[in-house]
Amino acid sequence: MSFGAFVRRHSAAGELVVQPRMGFGDVALMRAGLAEVKRAKAPTVGTITLDSYTRLGDLESAGRALRDGNPINGYPILNHSAGTTREMIEGLAGEDFPIQVRHGSPKPLEIFRGMIRAGLYATEGGPVSYCLPYGRTPLAESIREWTVSCQELSAVRDTGREPQLETFGGCLMGQLCPPGLLVAVSVLEAMFFRSLGLRSVSVSYAQQTNAAQDREAVWALRRLCAELLPGVDWHVVIYTYMGVYPRSPEGARDLLAESVRLAVATGSERLIVKTVAEANQLPTIAENIEALELAAATTAQARREGLALPVVGDGGQTYQEALALIDAVLNCGPDLGRALVTAFGRGLLDIPFCLHPDNAGRTRSYLDGEGRLRWSDIGAMPLARVVESRPEGDKLTARGLMEALSRVQRTFDDRVLEGADRRSALASGAR
Repeated sequence: MSFGAFVRRHSAAGELVVQPRMGFGDVALMRAGLAEVKRAKAPTVGTITLDSYTRLGDLESAGRALRDGNPINGYPILNHSAGTTREMIEGLAGEDFPIQVRHGSPKPLEIFRGMIRAGLYATEGGPVSYCLPYGRTPLAESIREWTVSCQELSAVRDTGREPQLETFGGCLMGQLCPPGLLVAVSVLEAMFFRSLGLRSVSVSYAQQTNAAQDREAVWALRRLCAELLPGVDWHVVIYTYMGVYPRSPEGARDLLAESVRLAVATGSERLIVKTVAEANQLPTIAENIEALELAAATTAQARREGLALPVVGDGGQTYQEALALIDAVLNCGPDLGRALVTAFGRGLLDIPFCLHPDNAGRTRSYLDGEGRLRWSDIGAMPLARVVESRPEGDKLTARGLMEALSRVQRTFDDRVLEGADRRSALASGAR
């Protein structure tokens, strides 16, 4: 059973597939983590997250860390032999437990080749979403490498396997990017994958700062995929909030639960979780399992409460913004890879607060009083007839930026403190 078919089967049964971000340099520890995820009381897929050295192509440093016994923040798949990785997943990977490789690389060709040699056929990323926000690799270079990578991954279908590729486009910068642009890039990367032979894809969206706006954004994403990805097996994956995380365990659990409710309410099929440790350190295996099982329990509770909606939304403002951006890119030429380069060169796509040389850097966003992400400056993006007028006083200052970045953390931690204060007051009254 393919990755996509596994997710569809659980979704049809009313279950949300949940997944950790987990990667260890030690082979035995990586296997132990996968085994615990498989045993969790939740419908899960496994994750092999690669280390930052491998992401940057610095295999020498990864190898030196392994030889010296120094910890690294992920699994160095290119330093371990294909046989070693095959042995590591033997008896775990299968129709009841697909495994995805997560990497973060703007130039992933050797990573794709390494995972295919090891018998792994599901991965994620994208030529825009793993290029512009994080490094300085030229966008055109990333597009070229991702083109060959997608072609080689799609060729796996000739062996009877169905590869799966997830776009990271809905998670650009993690925060403070209005959802119209997130949705547009997610759909454009999925269309790019399809143009290169992939027939099973997933489209991502990262939980942001306003629950109602998030629901609208996911409906927009679903509507655009239905319109623009004919003949493709696709599903939606939600990422629990990727910005500054609550420090309190209770606040972290509440934020995770809210992302579960977003997924359930929008019919999303998969969720990437975060743990109580996110504000402080890399999570342990046990903390990942706790998050997975909490997500599964919250899913069941949400469905009992009737949260799943029988009628989908139309995507509202987010749909209109995303469609305008997608149309502008498609009008740049028939080759989608080249069109993306052209669109960024003209500022038709422009990521706020992104310092990459190929990003125009003329757009800005802000949080309104309800916590909705809005545009304060659209630069050259074709949104003048779509976006509401932007009050001059709502432009983001340096202080406002810091406050916006910490809004979610403060909101969820403050709820915990307020609850503790109420309990303390009630206890004092009882005495």
